[in-house]
Amino acid sequence: MDGYDLRLRGGKVFQHGAGLQNLDILINDGTIAGLVAPGTHVTAAEEVDISGKVVLPGGIDPHVHLGKDIRVPRDPDDASLETASAAAGGITTMLVYLMSAEPYEQVFADSDAAMKGNSHTDYGFHFVLGTDEQAAAIPDYVRELGVSSFKFFMNFRGDEGKYLGLPSNDDSFMYDLLGRAADAGAMVNPHPENIELVWKLRDRAKDESLPPLEAWYRSRPPVVEAEAVQRVAYFGSVTGASVYAVHTSSKAALEAMRTQRTAYENLFTETCTQYLTLTTDSPCGTYAKVNPPVRHTEDVEALWEGLRTGEVDTVGSDHNARHRTAKEKDIWSASAGFPGTGLVLPTVIGEGLRRGIDLERLVDATSTRAAHLFGLFPSKGTIRIGSDADLAVVDLEATTTVRAETQYSAAQYSPWEGVEIPLKVVHTLVRGHFAVRDGELSQQPTGVYLPRERSGAAALAQAKEYA
Repeated sequence: MDGYDLRLRGGKVFQHGAGLQNLDILINDGTIAGLVAPGTHVTAAEEVDISGKVVLPGGIDPHVHLGKDIRVPRDPDDASLETASAAAGGITTMLVYLMSAEPYEQVFADSDAAMKGNSHTDYGFHFVLGTDEQAAAIPDYVRELGVSSFKFFMNFRGDEGKYLGLPSNDDSFMYDLLGRAADAGAMVNPHPENIELVWKLRDRAKDESLPPLEAWYRSRPPVVEAEAVQRVAYFGSVTGASVYAVHTSSKAALEAMRTQRTAYENLFTETCTQYLTLTTDSPCGTYAKVNPPVRHTEDVEALWEGLRTGEVDTVGSDHNARHRTAKEKDIWSASAGFPGTGLVLPTVIGEGLRRGIDLERLVDATSTRAAHLFGLFPSKGTIRIGSDADLAVVDLEATTTVRAETQYSAAQYSPWEGVEIPLKVVHTLVRGHFAVRDGELSQQPTGVYLPRERSGAAALAQAKEYA
């Protein structure tokens, strides 16, 4: 073609199987229309010089909670502030968990209305399921709403889910849910914790001599997570389901998944930025309270090694915007969870390269693998002709110092306050639109909803067709 909307010239562009290449990117109508050698004569309405910078596939955060009570986004700023945080960190797509005990048709419509016109990133949804009626509706959710990944909380027994308005469940519900998801080409994303064991250990951990994060860790030690991972993975193998273990936090849980994978392949592992960077010794105190808890140094190192080898498939944030006033309490009454979506790509790429991990593996963990697993590939997760122009332009020679005020989130704090990350996001493009340009956020959100007809093994089979 003769003319293009935008040319990004002078940068090094990541290409799977080839690493960083000297290429200019040509963009038209929101998609990548050409990858050409520097100096190639083409006409573009706008050219942007990115010399000295690296272009990566836009990040995909597969684990986000929006809304002031973390259940669903309701107000424009539930979308605008938190997706601004994501875009500032090179995230171009986020997958948001919706939590309700009601049928999801209206919940979906209301949540999409809150996001539409207010999101700086493209977005999809996961549904949290807790009732038999919701489980039976999985085929309708996939076919009619484009949602093909479903979470349930293994720890929501008794009244544990009451604070989120979610009912109690048990292993029979889990078994039924897994089977129904397998039949629909969908994937189940369990929150794996053995709550009966937590109930037993919680009072023992209330030792006032312990630092707060260590006390919280001891109330939910690695065995709580690892046992649940092993159980749901085995049930997945029996039912033929794809299982995606969210926010894996411990060496023990990673080893449990490794054991189950030797017998059944459709098992996938996510970790989060906090489990790669924070420990019970971190100085942020109750700001870092989360479930499962941050762990010890040996767990951090095991997860980085799992990321290097590919045993860890993806990295998400488990972002939520709980306000700082909900955190500035003792460890037992402070709310769990914190913001972090804007730090996933800078931390994983920057710290990962410093640790000597191959760039392709880091790109997979922050973008490509999530695109494969959640039915977004090849529109997302890769830089190739025909794909969406979702791009993170980064400076590997610069650094970013984390400050709550530059993270945009309504939470107004960060457990990583003052931490220096060895990477800076310069531009973020979402379908060819500068969501962030020269570090400045666009005032025109352009994110759209992404329907996904398959996840897990069914999505991987589809992705192989484009390899």
